[in-house]
Formats: sequence, C-alpha cells, structure tokens
Amino acid sequence: MDNLLGLLRIRIKRGIDLVIRDFRSSDPYCILKLGEQKLKTRIIYKDLNPVWDEDLTLSIESPDQPVELMVFDHDTFSRDDEMGDADIDIQPFLEAHKIHLDPHTVTNGTILKRVEPSEANCLSEESCVTWKDGMISQNMLLKLRNAESGEIELELHWIDLPGAHHL
Repeated sequence: MDNLLGLLRIRIKRGIDLVIRDFRSSDPYCILKLGEQKLKTRIIYKDLNPVWDEDLTLSIESPDQPVELMVFDHDTFSRDDEMGDADIDIQPFLEAHKIHLDPHTVTNGTILKRVEPSEANCLSEESCVTWKDGMISQNMLLKLRNAESGEIELELHWIDLPGAHHL
C-alpha cells in the first residue's frame, strides 16, 4: 500500500460477437488481472453479445503494468473455455491525469488524448481520453486475441485517494 497511486475503475460494458464455445452459444464472463489482483464479472448465460455494465476496481501501484482482460465461457461440469484475451494499456489514460486540469475551465467532452490502434495495444478503433462529467474517462473497444472473433467495450475512470502518491 506504500506505493499506491490510486484506484482504476473499469466499467466492463459489453461483449460483441463473442465466439461460440458451447453447443450453440456461450455463457461468458470476464476476468481482470493486475499483478496479484483478480476480479470477475457475473456470468451472462447463452449470449454472444452480453451486456455486463459492471464496475471493477483495481489498486494501481505502477503505471507501467498493463491490465489483463480474459473472457471465459462458464461450464458446469468441465473446465471453463477460453474465449479470448486482451491487454488494457492504461499508460495514455494515466498520462492525461498528469495534466492537472482546472475543472472550471474545461468543457464537457473535451478530448485530452487520442490513442490509435496499433500492434502495441488491442484497440479495435481509435480511443479518446476525454473530460466527461467533471472527470477524466476513456472509452475503448478491445479486439480479443486468441479467438476467432470478439470485442469488449469498456470505460476507464480514475479515483484519487487521500495520502496516495501522485501520478
């Protein structure tokens, strides 16, 4: 806890065109992993386009470590099947927080940083770090690796903690 920078709240919004791992569908859920931290969404049964709209919060000690996203198909009587994975690059998001904006002068919807898809990230399309409702957020659409198809839409939010180290 001595090196804690703050909390990263990740809203896992939905999955798009996820792969079939059961007979005709899948029962997907997501896992976020950062170091020793591991968080899980609820299971959405028989849906290849699930809507989770779930917030998962991770403690951030190092801005350099990517967050791992893994998608699985829940199976009752056997090991859960992998449905793909992606790394969430939080660097651009955290860099935008170093700007120290005056909330009274920044208009809602202001784009602070644009991130283009590349081989270094799992983005399906351009992702923008924006000022929204008095805070910095980033929407992203991630293309799943190690799967025939599938994308996950999510949103990042930062939570400052009293006494934490600053970015």
